This record gives sequence, C-alpha cells and structure tokens, in this order.
Amino acid sequence: MGLIDRFLFFVRSKLNALLNRAGDPSAELDYSYEQLRDQLQDVTRGIADVTTQKKRLEIHRRRLRENVEKYDGQARDAMRQEREDLARRALAKKQAHVSQIADLTEQIDELQGTQDRLVGKRAELSSQIEQFRTEKETVKARYEAAEASARVSEAFTGVGDTMADVSRSIERATERTERMEARAAALEELEETGQLESVLSEGDDIDRELDRLSNERAVDYELETLRAELGGEAEPADAEAAD
Repeated sequence: MGLIDRFLFFVRSKLNALLNRAGDPSAELDYSYEQLRDQLQDVTRGIADVTTQKKRLEIHRRRLRENVEKYDGQARDAMRQEREDLARRALAKKQAHVSQIADLTEQIDELQGTQDRLVGKRAELSSQIEQFRTEKETVKARYEAAEASARVSEAFTGVGDTMADVSRSIERATERTERMEARAAALEELEETGQLESVLSEGDDIDRELDRLSNERAVDYELETLRAELGGEAEPADAEAAD
C-alpha cells in the first residue's frame, strides 16, 4: 500500500468515525475535505519541487553540452595547428563533461520518473478527493433530510398532544352545550304546556304557606290577648249587676 493509499485509508477511517459520532457531521466532513485539499496542495508543491530540480539539472546539462562542443572545437583547432598536447587537454575536458552529462542524464531521468509518478498519484488523489466530496455532500444531504424529518416528527408529536387537549376541551364544551340545549328545550316545553309557572312557583308556595302559618299564630296570639282583656272587663260588670 502506497503513501497516498494509506492516507486515503486513514481519511476513510476518520470519516466513518465521524459519522458514528453523535452530533452534526457537516462541519467535520467539511473540515476533513479541507484537510484532503491541503494534502493535494502539498503533493502539487512536491511535484513542483521535483520539476524545479529536474529543470535545474537540465540547464546544467545543457551548459555541459555546450562546453563539450567548445572543447571538441578547440581540439580540432589544436590538431590543425599541430598542437596535439592542447588537443589532448581539450579532449580530456570534453570527456569529463561527457561523463558528467551521462550522470546528469541519469539523474534527470530518475527525476522525470518521480515526477511522472507524483503526477499520476496527484491525479488519483484528486479523483479520490472529488469522490469524497460527492460522498460528503450526499451524507450531509441525508443528515439534513433526517434532521428535518425529525423536527417535523417532533412538531407532529407536539401537535398531537395539543390536539388531544383540544379534543378533550371540545368534548367538555360539547357536553355542557348539550346540557344547556336540553335544559332550554325542557323549559321551552314546560312553557308551552303551561307547567313552567307551577314549577317555578313551587318555592313561592312554600314561602306563602310558612307566612300563612306565621300569620295564623300571630292572629291566635292577638285573639288570646283580646279575650284576656275582654274577660277582665266583664267581671266588674257582673259584680255591679249582682249588687
């Protein structure tokens, strides 16, 4: 498993851990995505560094090749002037530069291979990041939909409790209304049959009877008083008549 593969495995593990945690995963998913983007930028900078080193070696190799051509020309000029010693020295420098060019070419080829691998890995990582981004948005959408559904369910639960209270209130109000309607209908029926006054006057008859009894007792008391008074007056009259 390569470095990027291990990193992607680590990111997926972190993603699963985040999704298993209670709480809003949206911010954490966005943070993980930004971390992946930062890693992609690091890979891009690494590719740029490798490319820079490769270009620096290529520039140095180009200068060595120019020197090789220069030493080759010097050797030819020296031979034309029958200066074999100068030609030998020029050719020695030429060979040294040719050897350096070979070493540089090998290093450049290695850097090119490294650059190509990094570019491929960067493309793979970029594709993985885009896939992660799609999964992230999907998970966020599912989470937000579930959260909205939960809020709606909670709202319906509250509405259900409120509706139960309202239903009980309506039942009580309906029962009271029916009793009042029945009472009104009964009174109307009694009024139509002429029985309403007798029903309503039952209390008055009792009061009148009590008043009548009270009046009768008062009258009896007054009669007894009058009898006593009249009896006292009759006794002296009878005595005078006897005399």
